[in-house]
Amino acid sequence: MLDLGCGAGRHAFEVLRRGADVVALDMNAAELGKVTAMFAAMDAAGEVPAGTSAGTAIGDATAMPFADGSFDRVIAAEVLEHILDDQRAMNELARVLRPGGRAAVTVPRWLPERICWGLSEDYHNTPGGHVRIYTRVELEAKLKRAGLAVGAHHHAHGLHSPYWWLKCAVGVHNDAHPLARAYHRLLVWDIMKRPLLTRAAERALNPVLGKSLVVYLRKPARGSMATQMEDLAEHDHAAA
Repeated sequence: MLDLGCGAGRHAFEVLRRGADVVALDMNAAELGKVTAMFAAMDAAGEVPAGTSAGTAIGDATAMPFADGSFDRVIAAEVLEHILDDQRAMNELARVLRPGGRAAVTVPRWLPERICWGLSEDYHNTPGGHVRIYTRVELEAKLKRAGLAVGAHHHAHGLHSPYWWLKCAVGVHNDAHPLARAYHRLLVWDIMKRPLLTRAAERALNPVLGKSLVVYLRKPARGSMATQMEDLAEHDHAAA
């Protein structure tokens, strides 16, 4: 499994715990050093299933240092909105995914993100910040252009949208603001403890306020009967 643009490595850690061989890719060497240290700490604590492996790689999402079809699964969480040539990154994602492999891509959802941009220039106009706001139609169209079949989608992190609106209102970099600090503590507590009350609240909020759009994808297995039928249907539709 490839964790593309892994950042602090949250997804890589969880997938490793579930028994996958993991590669965490990022451009930030300092972040990758922390991820490597956490992999070692997890192994020492007995959290890594026997026979699994984990490693890191420094690389650019638009030119990844992997052979074609290297991965059975790819996660790209909150990455594409940072990349100027996002289509090239999606093409690379499709290239390194094996035929028949699956991927999950998440980006900030249009409405919560648009509110953040409206509240704060600093939220997005900073080095390494967000360079676009996706609609689901645009995201899925680009992923299809990369050769991926689009499956189900949903929205996630409904509790996080109000937090970011608050941060934008009081100052994105003002971590000392008492309201922002209190809300951040709530989110950390929720992530660590997963209490029923906040889990139920987030499930209720996700369809309306979910901060992230999550799209599931499959790389068609070329030569399969299902793929040939899909290709034929697409050809007939284009001809019509």
